[in-house]
Amino acid sequence: MEAVGTRAHPPSRKQSLSGLRGVLSSLIVASLLHGCSPGGKPPSTQPPKGVPVTIGAAVQKSIPIQVRAIGTVEAYSTVSVKTMIGGQIMKVGFSEGQDVRKGDLLFEIDPAPYDAALKMSEAARARDIALKDNAEKEVRRYASLVEKNLVPRQQYDQIASSAAALEATVQADTAAVENARVQLAYCFIHSPIDGRTGSLLVQQGNVVKANDAILVTINQLIPIRVSFSIPEQYLADVRKYKEAGTLKVEAMPQDGKADPVPGALSFIGNAVDPATGTIQLKGTFPNTDRRLWPGQFANVVLTLTVRSGAVVVPSEAIQTGQQGQYVFVVRPDLTVEARPVVTGEVFEGGTVIGKGVLAGEKVVTDGQLRLVPDAKVDPKKGTGG
Repeated sequence: MEAVGTRAHPPSRKQSLSGLRGVLSSLIVASLLHGCSPGGKPPSTQPPKGVPVTIGAAVQKSIPIQVRAIGTVEAYSTVSVKTMIGGQIMKVGFSEGQDVRKGDLLFEIDPAPYDAALKMSEAARARDIALKDNAEKEVRRYASLVEKNLVPRQQYDQIASSAAALEATVQADTAAVENARVQLAYCFIHSPIDGRTGSLLVQQGNVVKANDAILVTINQLIPIRVSFSIPEQYLADVRKYKEAGTLKVEAMPQDGKADPVPGALSFIGNAVDPATGTIQLKGTFPNTDRRLWPGQFANVVLTLTVRSGAVVVPSEAIQTGQQGQYVFVVRPDLTVEARPVVTGEVFEGGTVIGKGVLAGEKVVTDGQLRLVPDAKVDPKKGTGG
């Protein structure tokens, strides 16, 4: 006899969905319980912080309009000393590189031959003066005889002509004496300017010829000049402001000192160089401390005028984008605005803003890379914020 049993039926679809909902509910509850457990961290409810930035202020002040260039220092005057006569150098009155004053003895050339020539000229003049005096007496004597018809007129004319010739001879002798005296004076060469001597090119004992070799070169250092060139586009402004008054020039030599050497513009070239499109200028400097030396290179700043009431922002605030230059302006609610600007001159770490920013507004000077328009910022301590 067969045993009779019951057959198991599969769960219905409704029962399967009901079980799946139960499993999902259990997972959600477990997740919430895990989030609220002591080991979990609840989501933050604090508002996000702003981008940390450094900000500065746009200020209004007077800005000098300047032109910068590289210049070369030149001696105010340079004299190449030569001899006007020939002879042996008997004495050198200075040392190489020595400062000399105008009138100081530099060289002495053997004066003996020229002194003898002067004495000969003076003797010849004295002889001719004696002859002239005698001829003049003869003229006076014959004049009285001619009036009495005791001598022919022709003889009187010959004596008068001889006296006139001797007068001319005396004048020539006087010129010869002066020339000999000048030649003798050339034996003693004196400094024509105050300056500093260079290398001694001819030593004592050498024989020199007239106007042949340079004996020494003297450079005048006080005052001194700096020559520099600027683009021709500034020529009109330079001429305009030069007519109104003295233009200030500052030179910064490479001597390690921070303060510039003050001077004034003293020369404007008479032509623009067509090859470079520049105009040559020169500034004169007192140079009492001798910071400027001939041949040096120096940074030159020419101040044309001073612009009053210019709006200036720190140069670090200027950014360049596809549409041109702009700055991030900080609003009162600490959000930023990207504002296009028109920039001008740069002076002492600041840039003149011709258009776009008003005096008193705050601008971002550091941290711009993380900013977008309307972003919130968090000014760092110690800045303009």
